[in-house]
Parts: sequence; structure tokens; C-alpha cells
Amino acid sequence: MSTITGTDQANDQWGLALNEEQRSLFMEVIEESLRLQHRSHFFNWLQRGFQCLMAHEVVIVGVRGTERPTYDYEYLTSSRYFGDTQFDQVLHEADGLVSQAFEQWSKLSMPVFYHTDIPSQQNSHFAIEQIEAGRMSASELKRFVVHGFGNEHSRIATLVMFGRLSSPVNAQTAHLLELLMPHLHCAIEKVTANKCPSVLSTTTRNSRVKPLSRRELEVLEWLQAGKTNWEIGSIMEISPLTIKNHVQNILRKMDVENRSQAASKALKLGLITRKQ
Repeated sequence: MSTITGTDQANDQWGLALNEEQRSLFMEVIEESLRLQHRSHFFNWLQRGFQCLMAHEVVIVGVRGTERPTYDYEYLTSSRYFGDTQFDQVLHEADGLVSQAFEQWSKLSMPVFYHTDIPSQQNSHFAIEQIEAGRMSASELKRFVVHGFGNEHSRIATLVMFGRLSSPVNAQTAHLLELLMPHLHCAIEKVTANKCPSVLSTTTRNSRVKPLSRRELEVLEWLQAGKTNWEIGSIMEISPLTIKNHVQNILRKMDVENRSQAASKALKLGLITRKQ
């Protein structure tokens, strides 16, 4: 692994300063994090201002408490290419790509990017690990970055991977992730502490609900309110046929037989809240 050096490296924090738009988004992300309660809130939070700062399609979160030596992992995705099969593969204990990335982060304690085209390197802000293209392609992550918060002495420690990353692989993105990580950690800790269904999953593989998109969660909320496909389509300004397709996807992902069961299960899991 080569090391990046330069006469201006000690002072390049000035070059990492957020611009006005980024500062505004960053403050919005922090403010929204204070209102998170449920898993659906957490997912939606990542899809709004957070997405503008750290553009991604897949998130893997690991949470470890002092009462257990290992991390519990869960994933959230808006990509149809990443699911349970890929999740199991990248977290395989022996040779999983993300498992190895988290292990590398534990040694460096800085954002680590994984890329197929950029040579492995390390500087004061971040590291890059070059990965063989076939292995990265099989993971369906395209390129990704890992970071964490806490250590073996922390009450709760968290690890996070942002995959199918659209943000550039550079010091600016690494700096943004370092700024966001404490707030991301607190958001995860808050959801976990509230004992709401969250990224800290203790369910078995067969009982885990496949991640729902923002649109599907919105449809679920209106299903819970007793709205028909036509009424939901009018509210969301999309066709009833599109709503019907969303409902079918929801039933399949939640492994239920009808709309009523889907709404009931979503309420119990904390994916949605009851509309007044």
C-alpha cells in the first residue's frame, strides 16, 4: 500500500470545508436525526438530505453492545440488485468482502473506500483498497465506503457501509462521512435503545422483512388507513395500476396474503405509524 504525501497535506483541512449548500444540508440532517423513532424514520432519513451528502443505494449497519462480543447486521436498500443473497455473501465470516472491509476499518479507524480502478493508498483522512473487478461485481456493491464509531470499550459501537456509492472517492467525501458518523451512530443508538424494530435485528432469516422502498412504505401507511388503490393513487398522484403493483410487491416482501395482514405486520414491526 502506498502513502500519499504532500507539502500542503497538513493544511488541507481548509480545502475540505463544506460549501454553503452542504452546510445547510448537514444542519438539516442533524435536526431530522433528533426526531427519529422507528426503522421507517431511519430509512427515510437516509433517503433525504443524507442522500444528497452521501449518495448511495445500499446501507449495511452493524451494531454491537457491551453484552455481546459480535456485531448484529442489517441492510437497507433502494436497489433491486442487492438482496438477501448478496447480503449473506458480503458478510460471510471467512471471505465476505464487507466483513473484511470492517476488519480493515478496525485497524485504521478512518473511512476506507473500496474501488476496482484506484490503486490502494492511504493518507491522513482516508484509505482506498483496490478490489478485483469480478469480486466487486459479484457483490453488487459497485464501489463502497466503510466507517464506524466506538470500540470494544464503548457501550454501543456501530459500523456502517454505504454501497453502490455515487459520491466521489476523495478526501471531501471522507470528510463528510467523518462529520456525519457521530450523528448516524446516535440515530442508530436511539432506535436501538427505544427497542423499536430497527437496524439491530434479532429475528431469524425467515421472519425478516425484505426492505421496502420509500414509495412502498407510503402506500403501506395509506393501506393501514383503509384507502383503496384508487384513493391512494389520487393522494399520491400516480395511477391505480401502479398502486396495485406496489401492493403486490409489499405482499411478496412481507410474506403476507392480503392488505390487512400487511398493514398489521408493518405496524407491529414499527415500519409505519398509525394514521389518525
